[in-house]
Amino acid sequence: MPQFAANLTMQFNEVPFIQRFRVAADAGFKAVEFLFPYEFAAQDIAAELQQHGLQNVLFNLAPGNWAAGERGLACLPGRQQEFRDSVRQALDYARVLGTPRLHVMAGIVPAGADLQQCQQIYVENLRHACAEAAAHDIGCVIEPINTRDMPGYFLSLQAQAHTLREQVGAANLQVQMDFYHVQIMEGDIAVKLRHYLPHIGHVQIAGVPDRHEPDTGEVNYPYLFRLLDELGYKGWVGCEYRPAKGTVEGLNWMKF
Repeated sequence: MPQFAANLTMQFNEVPFIQRFRVAADAGFKAVEFLFPYEFAAQDIAAELQQHGLQNVLFNLAPGNWAAGERGLACLPGRQQEFRDSVRQALDYARVLGTPRLHVMAGIVPAGADLQQCQQIYVENLRHACAEAAAHDIGCVIEPINTRDMPGYFLSLQAQAHTLREQVGAANLQVQMDFYHVQIMEGDIAVKLRHYLPHIGHVQIAGVPDRHEPDTGEVNYPYLFRLLDELGYKGWVGCEYRPAKGTVEGLNWMKF
């Protein structure tokens, strides 16, 4: 079986965020991921990780104004300095938390924006983020996100992400492959996994179409878990799903 990381943004919402480290460890997890840590001091999160024997394997750069609908800064014209500030902020947290990789969210293309300009800015920003992260031996990942959940998001297809990865040309840039998003946008998960595995830095899962536990919906997760083992995937699998009921009550899928 692959090694699973609890997603503390979506799971264990029965308790406040800072208490989720304890309950995740009590449920058997050895690693955690979350969207954004910035509402809390890095030292406080690091203390929770250490106290409960957990590793933080991933979090995102700040997304801009989330409440206003922003979902990342990397492709947005005129926001380059804000993006660079977010890189610096994320690296400050990652160094304290011992986080090995950061997710650089592309962003939603502004209405009327020139797509070619957005792509150029995205590539330039990724090169900057990767160079800054490499100085601390930290990796970066980009993630195609489905356009049903996030309309207008710049990056939505696997081939698009890997083309951009090659264009950026940074050794520490990989792609985050979320099977939930792949199934909604493209399907053919197993073939894409086999093809792109050498350049996949992180995997995430959720049931399709409702984004609940992976033992529900249309995706054959037992097969995909066996395939990850067969292919020799050594990274973490993030459980980025919304529990249908209680988080702990829904963890029977881990007994596949």
